[in-house]
Amino acid sequence: MKHVGVIGCGLMGSGIAQVSAQSGFVTTVVDIDAKVMEKGMARIAVFLEKAKRRGHLSEEALAAAKENLNSSSSLDALKDCDIVIEAVTENVELKEKIFKQLGELTRPDAILATNTSSISITRIAAATNRPDKVLGMHFFNPVPMMKLVELIKGVTTSDETMSACREFSLALGKEPVMCKDTPAFVVNKLLIPYLLDAIRMLEDGVASAEDIDKAMMHGCGYPMGPITLLDYVGLDTTLHVADVMFDELREQKYAAPVILRRMVEVGHYGKKSGRGFYSYE
Repeated sequence: MKHVGVIGCGLMGSGIAQVSAQSGFVTTVVDIDAKVMEKGMARIAVFLEKAKRRGHLSEEALAAAKENLNSSSSLDALKDCDIVIEAVTENVELKEKIFKQLGELTRPDAILATNTSSISITRIAAATNRPDKVLGMHFFNPVPMMKLVELIKGVTTSDETMSACREFSLALGKEPVMCKDTPAFVVNKLLIPYLLDAIRMLEDGVASAEDIDKAMMHGCGYPMGPITLLDYVGLDTTLHVADVMFDELREQKYAAPVILRRMVEVGHYGKKSGRGFYSYE
């Protein structure tokens, strides 16, 4: 792997692009929304400067990362990539459209990865002309700080593709875990019921958001309480993943509480919108 492509320059895409460029890969990030691209590239610059100030990144390494990173508004910029990682919104039709285009545009030997947190890898792979080279690479937010990446093997994904992406993940400084193409994979299958239970506890008036967070931080040693984590992950993202899991598994623990659905309906998505269970305005 020498040339890495990233589709989407939001929170996840910009983080993936940054880590890739920092790790020495020529990295091209694509986003059709100029404002999202501008904000994402600015976010990368802030992260890199912070790393330099804290002594985690030398001046030379900072310059090299910036040199490795370039941006475009066209998928055509990805035609020579060795691997392309899609990190757009959790919309299966949009992802299928993008992967169909990538299958026609990129080299036949290029690996195509999706950063989805819940959608079937096998379904996405079926939209391409090379399902054996499609897998899930689920990073965690914030990507520059979180070590984990879930590598998800679809029904048609080859062992060679999985092996190549395991080595690539290690080159990015990540800890890969391999898993099957099951709803929500490993982390979210455990995390989502925990977050939904925290919302139900808040909805039932058992404790305040602050005290629920404090209890899990100081009682269980978690770095962040569940209500804060919900705002950071995004209430819309949490709702989407919960709905996908409930539709697939039909288990009550994945059923979204009413208050979560209502908050998403009025645009209270959490930190990214300025308001969730807490206010960030």
